[in-house]
Amino acid sequence: MNSEKAPPLTIRKGRGALSNPAGRYQARSVSAFDDGWDREEEPLPRLETELRPDPARSIIARNQSPDINFDQSINPYRGCEHGCIYCYARPSHAWLDLSPGLDFETRLFYKQDAARLLEGELSRAGYRPSPIALGANTDPYQPVERGLGVTRSILEVLDRCHHPVGIVTKGALIERDLDILASMAERRLVSVMISVTTLDDGLKRIMEPRTASPRRRLEVVRALCAAGVPTGVLVAPIIPCINDAEIEDILQATREAGAEVAHYTLIRLPHELKALFREWLDSHFPERSDHVMSIIRQCRGGRANDPRFGHRMRGTGVYADLIARRFATARRRLGFASRLAGRDCTRFVPPAPETKQLGLFDSQRA
Repeated sequence: MNSEKAPPLTIRKGRGALSNPAGRYQARSVSAFDDGWDREEEPLPRLETELRPDPARSIIARNQSPDINFDQSINPYRGCEHGCIYCYARPSHAWLDLSPGLDFETRLFYKQDAARLLEGELSRAGYRPSPIALGANTDPYQPVERGLGVTRSILEVLDRCHHPVGIVTKGALIERDLDILASMAERRLVSVMISVTTLDDGLKRIMEPRTASPRRRLEVVRALCAAGVPTGVLVAPIIPCINDAEIEDILQATREAGAEVAHYTLIRLPHELKALFREWLDSHFPERSDHVMSIIRQCRGGRANDPRFGHRMRGTGVYADLIARRFATARRRLGFASRLAGRDCTRFVPPAPETKQLGLFDSQRA
């Protein structure tokens, strides 16, 4: 019988995950244990964010999931410094042989050639435009974007080509790009969904530590609406007994800020995320941890996750039905529209090919 006990997990300021477990594809894993020495623990070193270029060969990802309303997406970054504990994208870091835990928040990859790759794909003879989702996996306006500007470079290409785009973010940095977004909005080329998960600053700090405050996100909604950008709110995810009591208040606040539509998702815990989320619950909400997980399993057919299309976003059962009714009632009462204005694909103009040889012939003819 193994008598080794794991030491208590340390909550790191500015980070969401409490541990760094091996990803599901790693051959080896390391576990901490209490060695019995009665000594004062040394403080853990500060975890700095590590940036690496991502040598991608393509930039547009294609999607065929029937319960998602887009078929093309771009993710400027792998990993996300926002540190949201509930993020369904965390398990994707296992594909890089890294941990979905602290590695996901601190070891980030950026697509330094994003603009060039995008121009190349948009200029292909067989390309047919449809709205591109920006931020479908990780947030395109996470803190490192301020210095790297990958997302802005993508928007500049889409703007020049009159290509439609939909953006999902919880980052206030999107205000930096209002010049591009307002221009695209005039041509019906853009829509934005701002994720607002809580209005409680204290809950925000432990649930999604490096995101903009709830107040700032409401200011972002106001700024986008004032610039004429079609803007909605995404309450995602709704977590039983954590933020579900705030549904009506969030919808009220965002509607007053100008949001036109509202949608939600129920928390889902694929792969390694279920253990990471449980660690977080046990550390921050030990008195209700078992109850929260019990309700999640009730919504997921007895498991922590139900990956079936059509069920994974909303769940099933009594609790899921109650959330759906509450959300629909509040949305109807507040006068939210059913959808944002459509984005126009007919304006698309492919990038001009970079053909130096043709330029030489043209100069000789002149």
